[in-house]
Amino acid sequence: MRRGGRGPRQPGGGRREAGPRHRHRDKSLGDRTRFPSPPVGEGGERLRREPGEAARFRKQSSRRPPHPVAPRSARADHPLPQGERVTAGTGVQTVTVTPDENNMRVDRFFEARFPGLSFSHIQRIIRKGEVRVNGKRTQPKNRLEAGQAVRIPPLKLAPPKPRDDAPQAQKDRAFLKGITLYEDADVLVLNKPMGLAVQGGSGTTRHVDGMLEALRGPRADDQRPRLVHRLDKDTAGCLLVAKTRFAASALAKTFRSRSARKIYWTLVVGVPKPRQGRISTYLAKQELEEDSFMRVAQHGEKDAVHAVTYYAVVETAAQQLAWLSLKPVTGRTHQLRAHMAHIHHPIVGDPKYFNKENWELPGGIQNKLHLLARRIAVPHPRGGVIDVSAPLPPHMRQSWNLLGFDAGRYDPIEEAPEEA
Repeated sequence: MRRGGRGPRQPGGGRREAGPRHRHRDKSLGDRTRFPSPPVGEGGERLRREPGEAARFRKQSSRRPPHPVAPRSARADHPLPQGERVTAGTGVQTVTVTPDENNMRVDRFFEARFPGLSFSHIQRIIRKGEVRVNGKRTQPKNRLEAGQAVRIPPLKLAPPKPRDDAPQAQKDRAFLKGITLYEDADVLVLNKPMGLAVQGGSGTTRHVDGMLEALRGPRADDQRPRLVHRLDKDTAGCLLVAKTRFAASALAKTFRSRSARKIYWTLVVGVPKPRQGRISTYLAKQELEEDSFMRVAQHGEKDAVHAVTYYAVVETAAQQLAWLSLKPVTGRTHQLRAHMAHIHHPIVGDPKYFNKENWELPGGIQNKLHLLARRIAVPHPRGGVIDVSAPLPPHMRQSWNLLGFDAGRYDPIEEAPEEA
């Protein structure tokens, strides 16, 4: 006879389990536990318990289950309070997407909430359908909305790495502080020097993205600042960084909608005609031995992308050199450098796109890329506008002084259209 007895017969011949003594399976844990039977006397008869004895009996005789029981707040049918941080465990958990996490990719959401979770593990649990958003399967690239319920399966987390306060981390923090143009609780604008890579690559060990780890707070769950856009290694100037997930999500949306206004200064060979104009081409990546560059392509060509740049001549030097102000509408790789070469006015010091034969560099001008991300103006994630300008880097300041250019004069690109 099954422990606990049988209940009354149901229509169709089945029986209903009676009382709380039936076998119980907590599906969120995958663990079977049994409620103990009443005590039995020497003759086999069941003994009557005194009030409170059952609890004492369970405490003394029940064995510890093979897996710890998840707390009530961590079970799938009891979502955690909004914004509460979850930890690794054997139980299924459900969390609510906070306003700061709105529009965040699913895989980035897991990276932010669980810093010790490996990327491969994130991909695997999403691919297997263990992660659900409002009860439905999802994809790593799908974006979340504030208020959605995310099912978190049992996770395997590596122990969080403590903040690195080694001498190198201290140097990185001091360096980043020294090139900061603007900072608040959500946003950081850096004056990136020429020659410093924004991200790592083949043979690149020192870059801005790697240094940002030094700005993470001392707690294991503090957020790591992240890049919002990119600059070429040899391009100096304004680089926008998000300090919070909320800011990263809002600013990424701003850049996707082309609401960010970016202005560049450059020195080119010759003087473009007309003095103000629009360059519209398709660009495609061209591989050449161990190098690559962007070339002008035809519409409809494989991997070709549309690129639009507005330009204006600010000042000239004997019709041999011109100071241009550039306003890219799109943000393609090497867009400004390729566009200047396309209209036969390459940027001075550009090792990749400068193709003028028998051209000699004027005395006193350094053979370095003369391209500055001069100004960035974007809506602030919490209201208002971030509008920051970077000074000329040393090699460009030397050229401006040599040519007699006044860096404080009116910039005609201000009235250029915003649309492509």
